[in-house]
Amino acid sequence: MLIDDQGEQLGTMPTTEARRMAEEGGMDLVEVAPMARPPVCKIMDYGKFKYQLKKKKKHTHQATTKEVRVRPKIDPHDLEIKVARARRFLEEGDKVQFTCLFRGREMAHKELGMEVLNRALQELQDVVKIERPARLEGRRITMLVTRKAKK
Repeated sequence: MLIDDQGEQLGTMPTTEARRMAEEGGMDLVEVAPMARPPVCKIMDYGKFKYQLKKKKKHTHQATTKEVRVRPKIDPHDLEIKVARARRFLEEGDKVQFTCLFRGREMAHKELGMEVLNRALQELQDVVKIERPARLEGRRITMLVTRKAKK
């Protein structure tokens, strides 16, 4: 079964004749569905076809959730580094979940964890939108943010 470069079916024909037709048009004969009976072949520019597939694959970015972990007693410079990493994740189109982990007696000062998350949010206020506000879940406070829509 042969399909030409415009997408029209030319019917069933021998492989040699299909190859000849492809060469006359300066194209390639590509087997599209080898398991079909009869096998389906298409006349196309194979290099262009591969390029378009590569281009299509390159432009699709699946948004994932990245996690940035902090502690209530994090150093200001360390927080800057974590915020810079979160900014990079957001620019790539991912969501970012900030997690503040508590150990031992740190649970008595949950406000320190909230303060750290608020500072991170303050640093990113120009690019983020809060999807899920900060809330306490066991021994951790989590907050989910996404990138603001471009204008």
